[in-house]
Amino acid sequence: MATPIPNQRHFQDEEKAREYLEALRWSNGVVCPHCGSVGKHYILTGKSHRKGLRKCSDCREQFSVTVGTVFERSKIKLHIWLMAVHLVCAAKNGMSSMELHRLIGVTQKTAWFMLHRIREAMKPESGGLMDSGGGTVEADETYWGNTKRSQAAKGYKGRGYAHKEKIVSLVELGDKVRYFHVQTVTAKTLKPILVSQIALDAHLMTDESSLYTKVGKEFASHNVVTHSAGEYVRGMNHTNTIEGFFSRLKRGLMGTYHHVGSQHLGRYVTEFDFRYNTRKGTDAERATAVIGGIGGKRLMYCHS
Repeated sequence: MATPIPNQRHFQDEEKAREYLEALRWSNGVVCPHCGSVGKHYILTGKSHRKGLRKCSDCREQFSVTVGTVFERSKIKLHIWLMAVHLVCAAKNGMSSMELHRLIGVTQKTAWFMLHRIREAMKPESGGLMDSGGGTVEADETYWGNTKRSQAAKGYKGRGYAHKEKIVSLVELGDKVRYFHVQTVTAKTLKPILVSQIALDAHLMTDESSLYTKVGKEFASHNVVTHSAGEYVRGMNHTNTIEGFFSRLKRGLMGTYHHVGSQHLGRYVTEFDFRYNTRKGTDAERATAVIGGIGGKRLMYCHS
């Protein structure tokens, strides 16, 4: 079923879109993106000045609400951007650039660039340690893309999963997930990820992979389920949560996006992390969260 086009005024009118974004970004006062001054500015009202343009009284730099965000210098109208954010957040399994271009009337290439900027805004700020206070964190790794046939055509000679993209994820039971796109998956490369992200009083849950044997001793406990012996649940011990996340991730990558280049894989996984972490919210709440993440991020694509 087609995603309905929202009819709120800030999705239809450029002036209302600017006012809406200003209210969200500057709810505690206008902040200069150049020097960080709060409330020390004045609005430029000359005929040659576009609406919403301000000048900082401290650093004397001009700015608007989109400066220093993923929307900065975009040729796409702001109300179109806001509509795109809402549509993407309302699409439960993600939205392809072909679908977005049909919905909002831009080219497929522009829609592709817009989607990557939106994914950039989905990146979370640095969070604290996962499950401090004795909670449980599941850890697992998965592999994506780069078939052996395609790698053989490039002269690759290797075995196992070495030719694939590698994703390590951690999930707090009933809460949030974090991913890491890594070059290699070894006990040596996994240890700094786990000890820097998981509280030492947390309980680690993994499969029987030897990758986690040594680092598991860093935590309050390390429980293992032995998949090779047909064991997937033992009492409260399982890795079903993280495996379910990987299943949804791969269904989305294959079903919605079809082909994902390794250089962009991180942003696609960021999107699915975001969807998982905001699964209990409404579409509007997810869109507001994305708008809250647009600051301090830029992607320099000349076509958008």
